[in-house]
Amino acid sequence: MDALDLARWQFGVTTVYHFLFVPLTIGLGVFVAGLQTAWHRTGKDQYLKLTKFFGKLFLINFAMGVVTGLVQEFQFGMNWSEYSTFVGDVFGAPLAMEALLAFFMESTFLGLWIFGWDRLPKKAHLACIWAAAIGSNISAYFILAANAWMKHPVGYQVVDGRARMTDLWAVLTNSTALAQVPHVVAAAFIVAGGFVLAVCGFWLLKTRDGMWRSAARGALVMTALAGALVGLTGDMSAKLMYEQQPMKLASAEGLAHDTAGAGFSVVPGVEIPKVLSFLATNDPGATVQGVEDLQKRFEQQFGPGDYRPDQTIVFWSFRLMIGFGLVTAGLSVLGLWLTRRRRELPGWLSRLFLLALPLPLLAVTAGWLLSEIGRQPWTVAGELLTASSVSPGVSLAEVATSLTIFTLLYGALAVAEVVIMTRHVRKGVEEPDQAPASERLEPSLTY
Repeated sequence: MDALDLARWQFGVTTVYHFLFVPLTIGLGVFVAGLQTAWHRTGKDQYLKLTKFFGKLFLINFAMGVVTGLVQEFQFGMNWSEYSTFVGDVFGAPLAMEALLAFFMESTFLGLWIFGWDRLPKKAHLACIWAAAIGSNISAYFILAANAWMKHPVGYQVVDGRARMTDLWAVLTNSTALAQVPHVVAAAFIVAGGFVLAVCGFWLLKTRDGMWRSAARGALVMTALAGALVGLTGDMSAKLMYEQQPMKLASAEGLAHDTAGAGFSVVPGVEIPKVLSFLATNDPGATVQGVEDLQKRFEQQFGPGDYRPDQTIVFWSFRLMIGFGLVTAGLSVLGLWLTRRRRELPGWLSRLFLLALPLPLLAVTAGWLLSEIGRQPWTVAGELLTASSVSPGVSLAEVATSLTIFTLLYGALAVAEVVIMTRHVRKGVEEPDQAPASERLEPSLTY
């Protein structure tokens, strides 16, 4: 194992860990804004209680996401200086817009929301949480636009060994980004919905309070709608993948050679005929390119080398993403059907919601692995190899040291996150008259 391998492990570990908090922040912020809107329109105390309860969980998760996200910037300079040099002129614009516009908007209005209870007019205070929630989604757009450029670079030219942006609008409206953003954001709403359903399931097993049923119904609707959107955007992404990243699609399907009427492999040895050809081209009889044949073409185009990603990880991450996502969305549809018939959730379904808490997180993690490992051996498709992206002066010992430190730090943060979240969930909601309204959200910042 060399410095490149450890640098990849370090970036993978830290990024996957950070990505656990991002989708929950995106989806939970909108859910909390929806709860506060319900309180504003109806005046019912149950919505105020739920707003403050899930608002604290949102703040805890937001803070942890900010802390873990800071490490990403350090790694660009520490381990990936050649990559940073190549992409810096292109990435500078979307990342600056994310920081100066989206994150600034999100954090500023979130601060106003935290300390604005009883200090701001109700409508202004409600607008603050919506602005924060919208800011988190805008932030996701700029980050994903930058990430999409790595898979399908557009609006640039290479000058003196560096990519120079020639068209910002092309970068921000990259077809890969336009398909990837709604897919990832919809997946974030599934993560948030699954989290809310698990919390509600915990409390519905302890009490029959209608407040938790109301929150659960809202989460069921959000998760079911997001599941439908994930399916639609996933189909769009598959077609773009066939056009722009055929090696990734072939690897995800375990397709070795060009095949007419290619089928979808549910698991090795179990195939649904012609489905892959239809997903890739809308033609069930079309020919789909295979890994080994693409390898030969890439050698002719880019020179000698192995242009195949890790076949096992890409193949199984694709199936785990779909499987875990379908189970979560399926549980939400089942819950909606049962609530229409019985008006309340049975105990066994509440237990399933609680047990299913990890599934959407595992689904988005598998999706990230498919997306990023499937691009290998490129950091920028067709332009910059991962082996050429690592910092030339970094030694194996230096990367090993930083990897150990980050792993231990993230392990401690994981324990802290679980303890704080669990403590708050077990504590339950607070009555509106238990403390001055301006103080009710602040204890979550002092654990």
